Amino acid sequence: MSKQESYYVVSNPLPSGESALTVLFAGESQTKPVHRLGPKVYDYYLIHYVISGKGVFSTQGEEYALGAGDSFVIEPEQLISYVSDESDPWHYCWIAFTGEQAPALLASTGVNPMRPILHTTRNRHIPVLFRHIQRALRTRKANAQLKSVGYLLLLLGEYCEALSASTTTGIVTEVESDRIVQQAIHYLSTQYAEPITIEMMAESLGYNRAYLSRLFKRHTKVTPVTFLLKLRVDKARQLLRERLELTIEQIAASVGFYDPLYFSKQFRRLYGVSPSEYRNQIKSL
Repeated sequence: MSKQESYYVVSNPLPSGESALTVLFAGESQTKPVHRLGPKVYDYYLIHYVISGKGVFSTQGEEYALGAGDSFVIEPEQLISYVSDESDPWHYCWIAFTGEQAPALLASTGVNPMRPILHTTRNRHIPVLFRHIQRALRTRKANAQLKSVGYLLLLLGEYCEALSASTTTGIVTEVESDRIVQQAIHYLSTQYAEPITIEMMAESLGYNRAYLSRLFKRHTKVTPVTFLLKLRVDKARQLLRERLELTIEQIAASVGFYDPLYFSKQFRRLYGVSPSEYRNQIKSL
């Protein structure tokens, strides 16, 4: 029995303006057999969720056979094509969005052009969130933008959880392990001035300390402790050059060293001179 072809789309009633994240439109379609889009490029982000049926998504020279519960992500200026199955054409919904926050938010889920597929068969929240976005835009009220963006953020959160699920079972792909290490680097790079420890970082990110340290060293060739130490000393070196009014003790405290003698020792070990000697060299230039 053939499926009745249908197509529905609703746009954001408000202009995107300078918003950091904007939902442009959302829609849903029961495609006809062998319905093809592309090869083409878009200038915004698109996420499709397959409700039922089958199809093939093609990008970066790869083809992905997809079915119910699968999603595929299209990034701006990415050459793609997708086609529905001949005997069981897919029924999917989609959301289009843009904004300066979009790249980082999407990357935080673990999705990238080399990994554009998400398998979420058992997640019932995802199709519901797509429908909520459609409903928010359909009201055409002043809060349509805020509500649709809120649902989009929840949707990305569900995808992030889905991609992270395999790490809890001990199955970690190279892309997932790189994402974990990037989380650790971001944590250290933003918290270095605080009295943090690697144990605190591991607990904050939700990973075992030994596991996180092993993963970190495999990707960066240094331990988290060494990375943090060098990060602090490098930040101090910058302050020694740029903030001549600060004392050595004040600079040490500003980058997370609460023992000035230990700071001086580590600075000399990395740069061959003491902080005071380094500052004097800068002043003499």
